[in-house]
Amino acid sequence: MKNKKEYLKGKSVFIVSLLVIGITILTVYLTGENYNRNVTSNLYLSLSIIGTVLFLFMTYGLYKGIGLKDNFPKFREFKTGDFIAQSGTAPDLPSIEVGDGIGGLIMSILLWIGMTIIIFLLLILLEAFFWISIFIILAMLYWVFFRALKFVFSKSTETKGDIGISAIYSLTYTILYLGWIFGIVYLTEILR
Repeated sequence: MKNKKEYLKGKSVFIVSLLVIGITILTVYLTGENYNRNVTSNLYLSLSIIGTVLFLFMTYGLYKGIGLKDNFPKFREFKTGDFIAQSGTAPDLPSIEVGDGIGGLIMSILLWIGMTIIIFLLLILLEAFFWISIFIILAMLYWVFFRALKFVFSKSTETKGDIGISAIYSLTYTILYLGWIFGIVYLTEILR
């Protein structure tokens, strides 16, 4: 009987990764309340926690010979005609004269209520745009993260059952994936 290769679903790995990042942030915050650490120390601590978890996850996956399966929903590619560009001119806004007296006062109050409702609706649309932007950023992060781990786990056929080689591959990729961030934080601290 031939050994069947195990697969992790990319969507599950990404969700667990977001949880690890959230727990890391919470850990750094809670441990930093009693100690007066600066931002650089917090970054080093966060990156160390994430690097340790990433190293252990990749070592385990390579040792077990696990692969990744992409099960994230596909997005259609937008074509240039999907969004029609507006002309560069500003639209003419109506000028409303309400007049003087009690009629003008009532009309001003009604216009004020109407404008409040319009502004409220525009804020709701802005919030929807904000959440769509967050979704797009998470989708991009997912793609980058998934592609990186898929590349690492493509070596799982060579490393299956050998903890030493698995650890060497994991250490190499952990250094590659997080080392440049450590370098940026270090250079920022030196140049300050």
